Amino acid sequence: MHSKIVSALIVAGVLVMPVAGYSAGMQDEPKASPKASVGEVVDDSVITTKIKADMAKDKAVSATSIKVETDKGVVQLSGTAKSKAEVDKAVVIATAVKGVTSVKNNIVVQTH
Repeated sequence: MHSKIVSALIVAGVLVMPVAGYSAGMQDEPKASPKASVGEVVDDSVITTKIKADMAKDKAVSATSIKVETDKGVVQLSGTAKSKAEVDKAVVIATAVKGVTSVKNNIVVQTH
């Protein structure tokens, strides 16, 4: 019985450690506001990941050329696109993700 409790505590510690380490590391990040909670930071990273995944699935958008950053639900898109249609599609994808409060579009259309 004692070994089951110890095992459970070890597993719980392993699961909590990445979150604690991530929040501690965020203190050095200039983008993290002093009032941002761990939940907000994690939510922002989930939003960013979801947007990038949705872009990767869509053949009309180059996920590798468009950078996505999220801060408290505000998504910042930057980088380059081949056309205005690609820019518009990236904005539509970002806007559709749950938790996004607004999208700032700074994607530049490449001219050859």
